[in-house]
Amino acid sequence: MSVTIRDVARQLNLSITTVSRALDGYDDVAQETRQRVVAAATELGYAPSHTARQLRRQRADAIGYILPTSGPRFSDPFFSEFIAGLGDEATSHNLDVLVSAAAPDSPAERQLYERWVRSRRVDGIVLSRMRAYDWRVKYLLKSRFPVVALGHTLLSEDAPQIEINARAGFTRLVQHLVERGHHRIAYIGAPPDLTLQVDRLAGYRDGLAAAQIALDPSLIVDGDMTRPGGYQAARRLLAVSQPPTAIIGVNDLTAIGAMRAAHERGLVVGRDIAVTGYDGIEDAEHTQPSLTTIDSSVYDLARQLVKMVCAIIDGVPLAEPRMLLEPEVIVRGSTGG
Repeated sequence: MSVTIRDVARQLNLSITTVSRALDGYDDVAQETRQRVVAAATELGYAPSHTARQLRRQRADAIGYILPTSGPRFSDPFFSEFIAGLGDEATSHNLDVLVSAAAPDSPAERQLYERWVRSRRVDGIVLSRMRAYDWRVKYLLKSRFPVVALGHTLLSEDAPQIEINARAGFTRLVQHLVERGHHRIAYIGAPPDLTLQVDRLAGYRDGLAAAQIALDPSLIVDGDMTRPGGYQAARRLLAVSQPPTAIIGVNDLTAIGAMRAAHERGLVVGRDIAVTGYDGIEDAEHTQPSLTTIDSSVYDLARQLVKMVCAIIDGVPLAEPRMLLEPEVIVRGSTGG
């Protein structure tokens, strides 16, 4: 017969409630008593029911992440590295990560967030790919549900967040290209509702202004942050009578797609044309040539976000609810480095 919590309580002549609270880590149990309970439970071979423990503590022991995608994007290295960071840090806190996916701003996405909040399937939620006026932030803050974000919104009340200073990063990318002798510098962007598009386009404009290069609207094209999107946008840019000599992708996947378009036109990337990206995903180091980019340390940012949401779940005030980190340009072969 399996050992129960009643057996542990009987062994120590303690109440079942005291044994339960000692095993669950409540601070109203004396340390000496807790040690006795843990020792007795180990000796008797008692293994607490995880489900019962969750019910007692009214905790799911999990954090949630809903991939904001309208297609099969689990293969996107950014999301793969981000989820790996979430999972590794959650494990160190004895938490699980519940991952799902839904198209941004779709009824399915709204239903998913609402179901998780109402059912308490998770104890907190991590957001990414923030939108300018993000309904997710408004809903979760109004529901008083623990939430942290990779990036900011334009809302008056925002979620606790961490982000790389993308505007400064893109200014530095433009500066780097100007130093390499480029003046026709194109930008392949992201959907306009994303705040990262607002910030990165502003940084691109700042960089041109600092170099006293007139803004050419024909060198700014839309993209969708995918390899195919970057490829198609770069094909359009390279087909004009005065094509750019350098292309900045809003993210690394866009830049990798642009490199393919350049190769197809017989251009040698790093010599005939320069290409840069943003995010610092692992794949960027293994392109041919390797891609100049901004190191965002996606994995490490995800781990830090888990630490933040765990603190909120536990009711611990955040020392820095909004962290803005300065970017680092990694110069590689795609810009002649």
